[in-house]
Amino acid sequence: MDFVQENLIDPVSNVLWTYVLVYVLLGVGIYFGIRTRFVQVRLFGRMLRQVGSSRSGAEGGISSFQAFAIGLASRVGTGNIAGVAIALTLGGPGAVFWMWVVALVGMATALVESTLAQVFKVPAEDGTFRGGPAFYIERGLKSRGGGVLFAVLLIFTFGFSFNMVQANTISSVLSEGHGVPTGWSALLLMALTAPVVFGGVRRIARVAEVMVPFMALAYVLLAVVIVLMNVTALGDVLGQIVSAAFGVGEAAAGITGGIAAALLNGAKRGLFSNEAGMGSAPNAAATATTSHPVKQGLVQSLGVFVDTIVICSATAFIILSAGPEVYVPGAEVEGASLTQTAVAHELGSGLTPVMTLLVFVFAFSSVLGNYAYAEVNMSFLRARSWSLFVFRTLVVALVGAGAVLELTAVWALADVAMGLMALVNLVAIVLLARWALGALRDYERQVRAGRDPVFRAVGNPDLPGDLPESVWTGEHARHGVPADR
Repeated sequence: MDFVQENLIDPVSNVLWTYVLVYVLLGVGIYFGIRTRFVQVRLFGRMLRQVGSSRSGAEGGISSFQAFAIGLASRVGTGNIAGVAIALTLGGPGAVFWMWVVALVGMATALVESTLAQVFKVPAEDGTFRGGPAFYIERGLKSRGGGVLFAVLLIFTFGFSFNMVQANTISSVLSEGHGVPTGWSALLLMALTAPVVFGGVRRIARVAEVMVPFMALAYVLLAVVIVLMNVTALGDVLGQIVSAAFGVGEAAAGITGGIAAALLNGAKRGLFSNEAGMGSAPNAAATATTSHPVKQGLVQSLGVFVDTIVICSATAFIILSAGPEVYVPGAEVEGASLTQTAVAHELGSGLTPVMTLLVFVFAFSSVLGNYAYAEVNMSFLRARSWSLFVFRTLVVALVGAGAVLELTAVWALADVAMGLMALVNLVAIVLLARWALGALRDYERQVRAGRDPVFRAVGNPDLPGDLPESVWTGEHARHGVPADR
């Protein structure tokens, strides 16, 4: 595996991230920020209100909040705990600054891609919806081949690679913190994953709705306690982050590459964590029952903020507050174990089991969210019941395999898969931007008129055309009206 990684995976990853994807990602985010008049700032308050008013579903479907929880379940995982730790080790404190930038810029991208997922979603047999990049590439760009390409990339990335990453993190924490053999971790994860995965997207939505808010709040409270214990050093921590982001000061001294290392590692881990522009969260966004596509676009955009600005920052402050006794820029990559060590340093080893539980829940929730994305794309490929059974079995088996693989190899493979998938999606959403931007104009026009926005897919002057055969017209239009209206 080392030979393959050094001679194939790492060179491809280096080209994708160093010369292509970071700049495309930031460029697309800035473009959408300008085109939407920085919607992430203008409508931030409405994002909060929309999440708070979207907890109920309609006609047995998946509520807007449940779809938000599925998306956050996938986002909030190893990228928040292990990923931030790796970014800090390889890129220094300045990597955190660039993670913030990627998130704030990416909020506009997240709104556009999730709005497109709603516009082009299709009804599913179970009374819910299916949608995402594969669907809007096929229906919006009239390219079945392009949709198939994206679906295959996503299934490999989220169904296989990323779930192996989550399992690897859990196994690493249990092994290093409690001496649990990786084989036992693999068996435990497979036993927990199987019943939820075989229950489908509905069961995942119900589990995520309860699990995600609890775990996020508990982790942020833990970070707040540590920050308050070191409140006099908070200014120094912020100073390290900002100065090191531009290759200045002692915080950047141990990092090879200076500003480039901070930017590259911050952007990579930021995207891995918040997924803005990757094309993953739209698969969850499309499942929601809502009266207007932009409503879910706003909800998913807020998910980027919660993931990076809130939860990733919590990890960064936990590690940086621990000081040089725990955190040394440029040292050996430790992943989640570095975060766990920092918590033990600040609050005592008695908190190790609590931290282990949090890491476990974070990573396991991501396994469920990742699978939900993959199942949506299996439906796009028109998978039959037997092939879906085989796929679910393979997912469970690879979760077990991921628990016994090396961390660096799994991360490297996930980087490449994520990069390729993101490029396909970024091209698609730029080409389809007029649909999302038109839907945003329609939404804001109705808000200014004092109405609760309801989407009209035919005869809408804000759209570039009509969508006569969609869930927003005819007999299917009733599925788009939520119970909370």
